[in-house]
Amino acid sequence: MSESAASSPLATAGGHRANPALHHQFEDIGQQRDAGNFGMWVFLATEMLFFGGVFTGYIMYRSLYYPGFAAGSHGLEADLGAAMTFVLLASSFTMAMAVHAARAGHRGTLIAFLCGTILLGVAFLAIKFTEYIHKWHEQLVPGLNFHPALESLHGAPQHAVELFMCFYFFMTGLHALHMIIGIGLLSVMALLAWRGKISAEHYNRVEVSGLYWHFVDIIWIYLFPLLYLIGGRYK
Repeated sequence: MSESAASSPLATAGGHRANPALHHQFEDIGQQRDAGNFGMWVFLATEMLFFGGVFTGYIMYRSLYYPGFAAGSHGLEADLGAAMTFVLLASSFTMAMAVHAARAGHRGTLIAFLCGTILLGVAFLAIKFTEYIHKWHEQLVPGLNFHPALESLHGAPQHAVELFMCFYFFMTGLHALHMIIGIGLLSVMALLAWRGKISAEHYNRVEVSGLYWHFVDIIWIYLFPLLYLIGGRYK
């Protein structure tokens, strides 16, 4: 074997070509996948700490101003919230199927499920921004346009309802930002798959992206009842 072949990064000690999916800092492809998954889980742990602080603040103020939070919750559109929940649950399914297709090396199916997940994410954002527009017309946007009708307060103090709406816009807006990031991430994965750069050996890229997407979906599963279902709406 020539000196140039021995020094080539694609050559192994036995003279065989190394796995092109393997980065030089890892011993084997399994170690590389474990490192990628571990890195994403560490990142998601920091995200849970961040959202945990937001949820803690929400719970504290909800206990102090419960009538206002219940009145604000009744001003939200639970049917839109339920629709968004259904859309995200469907997107979790298509994301899981995309990971399965990536593992099996089915490029066309992978692209289809990734695009389906992206479209469901866009549908979620469209419904959410539609609700934001409704809140603007109802004059329920704190700091910018908060002049609610008397009946919308349900006898609760106006400042308490406004506080609830602050939490509503901050928490759902933060979630929407994560959705936009997730859509961008999946768009990159779809582009890589279309270019043939995601094979069965590269499925970890899709799997790690799926972890992020599922995390964002789970956050909404908590947001929906906390924001939309306060105060015995259906009694």
